[in-house]
Amino acid sequence: MQRRVERQQRQKRVAIIGTTLGVLVVVGGIFAAVALVGGGDSKTEAATATPSSSASAPPSAGPTPKPYDAATGTCDYVADSTGGPAKNVGTPPAKADTKVKTMTLATNHGDIVIDLATDKAPCTANSFAFLAKQKYFDGSKCHRMGEAAFPMLQCGDPLAKADGKNPTDGQGGPGYRFADENLTGAQYKRGVVAMANSGPGTNGSQFFIIFGDLQLPPNYTPFGTVTKGLKVLDDVSKKGVLPGGMGDGTGAPKDPVEIKHVTISGKS
Repeated sequence: MQRRVERQQRQKRVAIIGTTLGVLVVVGGIFAAVALVGGGDSKTEAATATPSSSASAPPSAGPTPKPYDAATGTCDYVADSTGGPAKNVGTPPAKADTKVKTMTLATNHGDIVIDLATDKAPCTANSFAFLAKQKYFDGSKCHRMGEAAFPMLQCGDPLAKADGKNPTDGQGGPGYRFADENLTGAQYKRGVVAMANSGPGTNGSQFFIIFGDLQLPPNYTPFGTVTKGLKVLDDVSKKGVLPGGMGDGTGAPKDPVEIKHVTISGKS
């Protein structure tokens, strides 16, 4: 019975800003946390408060990853035991390289260049450097976009079809998780790039790029800032989103955004 319940819970996971459990929607101009059941089912339960950053991760997710150890310069990447879809390419090295870097997303609409906050989010940057080297993101599609009321583009699920029909879009990850970073005073302004998650310590590979200003609680690791390419998101958002999303006005972009390749390089 317990295994059956766990399977049902896994099947009900949906990807939001938060890869599985929560979605933020506009309610009277205020973002509220909404728990969705059944991968886009219209059944919702709304609350005015978002999950506390001090709350523990779901028990089924496995051990809680430890934060960055500045004394040793190491990160803690733990196996994701939730059983969700994964493209497993291994685990990043524990030792993080904190040198200043840029990340370039080569998309079908042009390049999006991001300055990585390697000093404030070393484990996040280290994970992206590893995944980029493994060509993890190559050919992946950004599966969720909001328009003017919710100006963000969510990417990083290597298994997403981004067609408005696939119920598992947004559930994919790398098979490991790591701790939140850089949350103190976090603000989600135009150009900020942050991690999607399903609660504290559940970061994987999904991230979102903000092309407006969002009023979000400081629960999502900001790890970079776009220095080139925001016009790509502006233009794509004007074309709208496909139906079949989460019922909150977001959905797969009508004009698909595909990440052809990701490059991490030292900043000149």
